[in-house]
Order: sequence, then C-alpha cells, then structure tokens
Amino acid sequence: MPGGDDAGHHVIERPEGRLHVHTAGDAGPPVLLLSGAGLDNALLSWRHLIPDLARDHRVIAPDWPKQGRSRPWNGRATHEVLLRTITDVLDDLGVERAALVGLSQGGALSLAYAIEHPERVERLVALAPAGTLTFPPGVHQLLWLMAKVPLLSRTLPNLVFRNRATVAAFARRALFGSDVARIADFDEIVDLILAEARAGNASSSDWQNDSIGFRRMRLDLRPQLSQIRCPALFVQGDRDAGVPLARTAAAAALVPGARLEVLPGRGHWSNRESPDEVNALIRAFLTEG
Repeated sequence: MPGGDDAGHHVIERPEGRLHVHTAGDAGPPVLLLSGAGLDNALLSWRHLIPDLARDHRVIAPDWPKQGRSRPWNGRATHEVLLRTITDVLDDLGVERAALVGLSQGGALSLAYAIEHPERVERLVALAPAGTLTFPPGVHQLLWLMAKVPLLSRTLPNLVFRNRATVAAFARRALFGSDVARIADFDEIVDLILAEARAGNASSSDWQNDSIGFRRMRLDLRPQLSQIRCPALFVQGDRDAGVPLARTAAAAALVPGARLEVLPGRGHWSNRESPDEVNALIRAFLTEG
C-alpha cells in the first residue's frame, strides 16, 4: 500500500506515552508532515504524499499524541504539547531545520511553529489551516459548549462514527468538495477513517477543544502571522465545509510574500481528494530555488 506500512518507523519515548513517527527517504532535505485533528493520522493524510516526496526528501510524519500509533497517551494534547512534539521529533531525529507541511490542525501548528521557532523552519505549506477562524455569535457559543461537554465532544461522536455508512456520509459532506466517484480510493479512505473511529478517536482533539473560549477564540494566530519570514504556501479548496476560502486568503495576505493556491471544487481534505494535483503543488514549492 503506497505510503502505508512499508514506511519506516521511529518511536520517541515521552513521559505521557510513545510518540510514533513514520519515516521515508534516506537523503535530501527534511520535510515534516503534520496531519489534522480528530479522525486523522499521519498515514491517513499523507498516504500519497509520503512516497512521492521520499524520492528525493527525508520525510518525517508523526502521529499526533492520541492519534494513530501514538496511543495510549496520558495527559492532554494541548497547543503547547503539540508544539513541543514538533521540537521533540526534530531533535530526536537530528534535524536542525526542516520544511513543514500541515493540514488543518497541522496547518495551524506549522504556522505557529514558524512564528515561535523561525530558525528551525525552512519553508512551510499550510493546507486549509485552522488557527485563523472566527464564528458568528451564537454559533461560537454552541461550538464552545460542544467542546466543553464530554458527552457532545467525545461520547456521542465515538458512538455515531462506529457505523460505516455514517463515516461515508461524513466524508462526502465534510471532507470532500467534489463527487466522490472521482476519488479512486474513497472506499479505502472510509475504511481507514472507520478504523480510527473504532479505536476511540472520533472526538474533537484537545487542541480543538482548548482553542475556543466562551466569547472568542483562545487561539488566534492572525495577529502574529506577519512575523513569519520563511517562504509560505497556502492551499485551499473553495468548497471546504470547515475552513472558508475567505479566511485562508486573509491569513495568506498577512504572511509576507506568501502565495495562495485555490483549488476549484475541492473540499477540506484536498490532499486526499486530488493527491496528484496537491502533491505536484507541494513538490514544486519545496524544490523552488
């Protein structure tokens, strides 16, 4: 299976648990791939990108704490913990400086890491990044309530997403913008999401739950985006149900010299919806002079 269990494995022992890292490629510039929240993991997001980049890059793709093989995990996987995770992965693998590619939650953390540790980021790609969103009054408070009540954020999702038909419907409506008949491995994607859900990972992540306060977002990267100095590429589907194009366009405009690539008809998970197109964009950006 491309990008699957044929990838290498590296384990970092942390006090909270074992952090699992997928690796591929023996030579070339290092690139760190950071997946999204919730029903995701490194191989789910980057199944097609890992082998593509591994031809001439050193590819490093950690499972976030509480995702994929980075379970069990004792303690909360907060924004600070996930930023430290990036540092731990780079340090443990002897990487001084790397390109970062992040999706959604991983996109937000790529941006945040470039702000806090600019000396360690060569360039970055943010696909449909979180950390730049706001919601209307009422909607915001409802999302806050869902984040704070375990029944809504954890118990019910883990019950509902044990059904394959429900997972397939979720993928069609929330993750993809086009007719899923165009996605050659859609059934495989559904099976992999279902496996992650049945492992108890259907809830929103600690990072997501902690990001929202009662009146406003507790995590808002927009005031700091102008501090990013490395080359940056934003990739956004114009039919994303979770991250509006206007938000990503506004975020990209705040990063000096950043480029925005809009994918017509694509949804939130553009890297799985149109892997060849997205892989080509990322590869071209990473290899620019």
